[in-house]
Amino acid sequence: MNSLQDKVAIVTGASRGIGRATALALAGEGAKVAINYANSSGAADAVVAEITGQGGEALALQANVAEADQVDTLFKTVLDKWGRADVLVNNAGITRDTLLLRMKPEDWQAVINLNLTGVYLCTRAVSKVMLKQRSGRIINIASVAGQMGNPGQANYSAAKAGVIGFTKTVAKEMASRGVTVNAVAPGFIATDMTEGLGSEEIIKFIPLGRYGQPEEVAGMIRFLAADPASAYITGQVFNVDGGMVMA
Repeated sequence: MNSLQDKVAIVTGASRGIGRATALALAGEGAKVAINYANSSGAADAVVAEITGQGGEALALQANVAEADQVDTLFKTVLDKWGRADVLVNNAGITRDTLLLRMKPEDWQAVINLNLTGVYLCTRAVSKVMLKQRSGRIINIASVAGQMGNPGQANYSAAKAGVIGFTKTVAKEMASRGVTVNAVAPGFIATDMTEGLGSEEIIKFIPLGRYGQPEEVAGMIRFLAADPASAYITGQVFNVDGGMVMA
């Protein structure tokens, strides 16, 4: 039996990139997967079709996770359909890159709202269910930018650093009920978000000498979500970055 058989997973921002790879990985472990998306309904439907085509079960659900009412509707829909929530992957995120002196308040706020407040809203919504079940796995997608900074990404780096602090605090709050909370911090991964960046310059700072693939990040998420061996791990940050950040 797969390790997530009959379990329910919610993946935010799951229509492409790391979110898509994660949804497919969790479905491969037997999970029923809620594919959250903000705008890309066609891409989300394609992920659902891929999962159902392999005998799995999935549902595409539109919601802007920066909006509390939409988050409440998202989780209500999942619970109405499947009756439980076992895994939450907070993956949805955006960038609005520019140097601090040129950064407009709305560009700062948009990134904080989705990348940090969205994590809070989704975690708060699912925590009631997981605490009652006395089980659950929450995986928050951070970034190496939240650990080392990155010029032109003051908003993104601040949000991702916030995700790391949030992860550790909520892990302490929920541990007594058997719920683990961890973060995965990708480096430069070959997705739409990194397309167009000067890859040759960036690769100089990656010891493994290449961008990562979404499936390599999804592998770590799958371990934290599905592997019985990860049950004693909480409040940790796992870098999947080709060696960019070595503490």
